[in-house]
Amino acid sequence: MNRQEMNLNIKYELIGDNWNTIIPELYQEMDGWIGYGGEDTGGRRNLPHWFSFKENEKHICASVEPVGLQFMGLMEDDEWENWKKKIKQIATEKLGFKVGEAELGEV
Repeated sequence: MNRQEMNLNIKYELIGDNWNTIIPELYQEMDGWIGYGGEDTGGRRNLPHWFSFKENEKHICASVEPVGLQFMGLMEDDEWENWKKKIKQIATEKLGFKVGEAELGEV
């Protein structure tokens, strides 16, 4: 497994009041959704998680950053690429604008 990371162009100011409805729905539609980190997840408390809360196991967590919605995790490369493709597709449909990684020239 490898460390993975991506920044999507999903910013709070683009979604506004709908953030608390749309984003949790997006999270829950993704494979591996397990909820928000608790006290035992250290600095990742209250962050959304997929697959595991443990950093040394296959996992993904997300946080809202100035550049957009950031996802970090530990996964096999092929599985990560499939997961990324799916979240970009679902987010584009839900949000009504092209969701992608600016660093890759997708948006």
